[in-house]
Amino acid sequence: MTDLPLVNTDGDAATSPLLEVRNLVVRYNKKGPAAVDDVSFTIARGETLGLVGESGSGKTTIGRAILGLQPVTSGQILFEGRDITKASAADRRSLQGDLRAVFQDPFSSLNPRRPIGDAISEPMRVAGVARAERDRRVKEVLDAVGLAPGSEARYPRQFSGGQRQRIAIARALVTDPRLVVCDEAVSALDLSTQAQVLNLLADLRSGTDLGYLFIAHDMAVVEFLAQRVVVLNRGRVMEEGPTLEVMRNPRHHYTQVLMAASPVPDPDEQARRREAWQTLKAAAPVA
Repeated sequence: MTDLPLVNTDGDAATSPLLEVRNLVVRYNKKGPAAVDDVSFTIARGETLGLVGESGSGKTTIGRAILGLQPVTSGQILFEGRDITKASAADRRSLQGDLRAVFQDPFSSLNPRRPIGDAISEPMRVAGVARAERDRRVKEVLDAVGLAPGSEARYPRQFSGGQRQRIAIARALVTDPRLVVCDEAVSALDLSTQAQVLNLLADLRSGTDLGYLFIAHDMAVVEFLAQRVVVLNRGRVMEEGPTLEVMRNPRHHYTQVLMAASPVPDPDEQARRREAWQTLKAAAPVA
């Protein structure tokens, strides 16, 4: 772990939240509107927090800010009690093992000319882990995500979309991280493959201190995996709370619209939801 100092926590690093975002503001330019406007939340060890909203709501920007891929205008991001808001490049490198990500399109981040074992082991190679240990760990995580022995020697084109997402999860987990940011990690998959990947993420978290920030636009997907949810619209928090409570009794109009827009397999229920969505959208502006 990096030597970034502890700041303003109620306890030491072992008892502070895994992640704490305080009054986060992100602007892409000084005179423009805030893409993220005064957002705060925490993630406990072993917890999954769902960050939900439509395209343009600011949820991906928040994920990128946490990962150090997007500059922060103001506010703080604390990881295990340490301020990483403006961490240096060296400090970010020291965080790479503990703070990982799974994105929507794993294929674009895989070199088609290299076997997937190389891609998975890359973080360990950068960290100076010996080759034998890298090979052992790659086989271990591939087994954990349900890919067959020998998969490490195959190339990205030889896997389905769902299998490539499992590869991305294996790459995220290979360093035994503390937190994984999942940004629309299942939105490009069909429903049956979505269910498999969600079950896998839940199984990998079970009995561990691994935490997830699960970014999605589909409330039904978040309901399956997350213990708590934060609902975003236009960069601001509309509603937050335990997932089942928010799902069953959404207080904010925008949350109600999102709920009505969530797809379901029953065509009759889908038709009712579509009608409810149109009614809600027309009833009041979503802001």
